Formats: sequence, C-alpha cells, structure tokens
Amino acid sequence: MGRTSRKRRSSLATRMTVASAALLLGGGGLVAVNVYASAHEENPAQRGDGAQQQQQQVATIDCPDVGNGLSDVPDAARSEVDGELATMDSQITESYQRLAASRDAAARDPDFVQNSILQPLKERRSTLIDRIGLEISRAGGTAPQGMKDLAACTARSAGTEGSPPAGSAAPSAPADGGQQGDGGQQGDGGQQGDGGQQGGDGQQGGGGQQNGNGPDASDFVDINSVQPNVRTPRNQRAASRGTFTTKCGRNENGKFNPDNVIVAPGVSNGAHHMHDYVGNQANDAFASDDDLANGDTSCRNQGDKSTYYWPVLRLQNGKDENDAQADGGGKDQNVGEIQTPASVTLKFVGSPAGKVVAMPRFLRIITGDAKAFTNGDANANASWSCTGFEDRQLKDKYPICPEGSKVVRSFKFQSCWDGRNTDSANHRTHVAFADPNSGACPQGFQAIPQLQQRIVYDVPPGPGFAVDSFPEQLHKPVTDHGDFINVFDDGLMKRVASCINRGQRCT
Repeated sequence: MGRTSRKRRSSLATRMTVASAALLLGGGGLVAVNVYASAHEENPAQRGDGAQQQQQQVATIDCPDVGNGLSDVPDAARSEVDGELATMDSQITESYQRLAASRDAAARDPDFVQNSILQPLKERRSTLIDRIGLEISRAGGTAPQGMKDLAACTARSAGTEGSPPAGSAAPSAPADGGQQGDGGQQGDGGQQGDGGQQGGDGQQGGGGQQNGNGPDASDFVDINSVQPNVRTPRNQRAASRGTFTTKCGRNENGKFNPDNVIVAPGVSNGAHHMHDYVGNQANDAFASDDDLANGDTSCRNQGDKSTYYWPVLRLQNGKDENDAQADGGGKDQNVGEIQTPASVTLKFVGSPAGKVVAMPRFLRIITGDAKAFTNGDANANASWSCTGFEDRQLKDKYPICPEGSKVVRSFKFQSCWDGRNTDSANHRTHVAFADPNSGACPQGFQAIPQLQQRIVYDVPPGPGFAVDSFPEQLHKPVTDHGDFINVFDDGLMKRVASCINRGQRCT
C-alpha cells in the first residue's frame, strides 16, 4: 500500500456544502450520513419545502456499547467474547451502509428506520448477547445481569449524540479505572471561539470526506482561538524524573492493516479502519504473544519489540489511496491519501508522585476511545494541537494551524497498573490514570513508565484531513486513540524503569 506526505496546500475544485443528510445508526454507536453537493446547485431547504427540510435533518441511532459493560470475563471465554463483540461492530457497519443507501426511503417513510433497521438490529444483537452470556457461563463465570437491555438501539435527532459539545474543554475523568491527569491535559481551553468555522468560504465542507462521511467544517477550530489549557501536577520530592526514548521510525515501510489484536484478536478487519504500525512488524489480528516476541522490529534498539499503533491520518484531497476498494479503507468509508508522519516520538516518563516499577511483558494498553462520538467522552484521551502551540490541546476538534506550523497528535497512556493483569475484559480496568492534581495512582495500583506519543504531520492548513474511524463515528477527532503492547526484553524494561527512577535521559 502506498503512502504519501503532502507539503503543498490543497485546493478544492468545487466548493462543497452540505445538501442533505440521512438517518444512520450505530451498534455500539450512532450514525449520521452527510451528503455533499455543489454549492452551485439549489439547496432544497432554501425553497421552504418542509418535506425536503425534514429530510435534511441529521438523525442518529444510539446503541449501548456491550463491551464496556463486561468487567469479568473468564480467560477461557475471552477470545469467543471478543469475537462476538467484533461481530456487533460489523453489524453496525453493515447497517450504516444499508441505511446510507436507503436515505430516500427513510425520508419518505417515518417507520422505515424502526422497521427496517432498528428492529432487525435489535434481534441480531440479542442473539449475540445471548451467546456472550452462554460463553461466560460455560467458562465458569457469571454473565452480567441486564445485558439484554443493551440490545435495543434508539433513533435520536441531531444534537443529542454522546459527543462532547462543540468547543468543550478536555474531558476530566476517563473511565479507564482511574482518573485523568497523566498529562494534565485539562483546563479552560478547547474553546471553539470564532475559529470554529474557519477555513474560508472556499473551504466550507472541505473537511468533509468525498463520500459524505465526515468530518465537517465545524469539527475544525483555529488554534489561535484556543486559550492555553495544559496543566501538569508538580513533581513531589520522590518523583521519578527521568525519561527513556525509543526510536522506531515513522512507518516508512508502510505497515498497515485494519485489525486490532487487542480488542478483536483473530478477527480480520476488526477495527474497520486502517492503522499505522511502528515497532513490531508481526502485528496482525492473529498474532500471538510468541509471534510478537519472535517478530522483527522497526525500533533502533532491537530489545524493543513492542507494538505501537494508531489510526492513519488521511488527506482528503479527492485522490484515492490504493486501499480504496479494501476493508478498512474505502469499503469502510475511509478515503483519501494516507499521510506519513513528519516525525514520531515515543517517550516513557516517570511519576510526579514517586518511583515506577517495570511494566510486565505483553501488557496491553489502549488510550482514548474509537467510539467516543457515540459513547461520550469518558474515555476520550487523545489530543490535537499545532507545533508552536502545544500548550493548547484539543479533544473534540481538529486544529487549523497557521502557515509554517504542523498538526500534532498526542497520546498520554495510562500510567498506573493493577500489579496483576496484562489485560482485562474491557481492555481498560487493569490500568488507570493517575490523579490529575497529585499524580498519584489510585489505591491498589502502582506507577509504571508512562508512554507518551507525539505524532507530527505536515499537511495543508485548514480543513481537509481526518483520522480513520469506524464508519458510524464520522471521523470525529474525539475518536482518536492509540494502542500499545509491551514487548520489551525484560532486561531492557528494567533498565527503562531504573533510568526513569534515577532521573536520567536514556535511549
């Protein structure tokens, strides 16, 4: 698969505006489809046509995220349960595609969505929920009560979705089993201000994908309109002040796939969006711990065979990547040219409250939430900014950077570990965030080296780029996320912890 890095300003051949929108759905989520048309065409809403105007209103369908409700799944049932959850994600995607293709029918018949989309989806979800309960019981566990209540999805009008309000500040408490605060990215900033519709008349809709799947201009904000908002806890006397930086490249060799071995092991296209990979080169949906341990690595230090991955960023300039007909690419409504980062920094840092312990090998950590647009921002944790403005971090907006400034994605991973598990049923509760004020870990957790990722892109200023996402998540910036599996040699990981605890700067 090819990949490109764009340094020139893109221009839109035809000015685009939102002309119509249709109901969509989510199955751990919510869906809205935007259909773009030329601004030179007459907008039916301007004709006062009530039926047409009703058709243009974006509606959503909200489905509870079953995976988030699973806190105790026996190890023997994990793979089967993860497979069922991945099938639910596929049901969302299939329903999204079907409804997107049936928007006229949905506009004509007020019962279309309920009868043709919601009810069949509920029945399919009910079957999978029954299977999940049975698999947990067979493995000696107890199926959570009330799971059947998670089968039904509801249609909602636009503006009631679970995403943060426009211009909202960074989320204050991810529900990862602990508090936010490893990076102290909270604050009063993130305001939309006057920059929320920046980009100029010629770029209206320029943030929208060619297939009408988002994002739109309101998802972008001028970084100059955002107030500084980064706060970090003060180092205490016993703080571990060192750092360890591992150099693993920028995925120059173009390793991509739409799998997610953490959330959907054994399931091809489990993510429904394309990932960039650096570090371990054996990572796909079917990679075992042994496969990862024996795999090649792009890291300069060959003792680091960890896998670091995140959704690709695409330039939406009307040019197709060569995955336009592939799973995770065009088939899942991820379009445009994949961008090679200008730089990738992978750094492990210490705790402001005390010493850190070495991570266990094969520890899995996910930061952020790929479904935050529908789930809400409780687990949203990725940040967006611009070089020269990194004291201003955005959670739910893409930044419009001034000329000469580059787009920056930042991920600060959970830095507290429960001391026992390398994974958990919902892939979150075995790790936690430190307290945003003190930097201390929650009771029962211990501090580990915190992975901080900084990914920089040289893309044209203004709307026109987006991260890959599940189709129903509409490429919203709040859905950005990062994944990490620790495959450091045990000896090297001990050196990482020692370096950090001694206050050294190591590579």
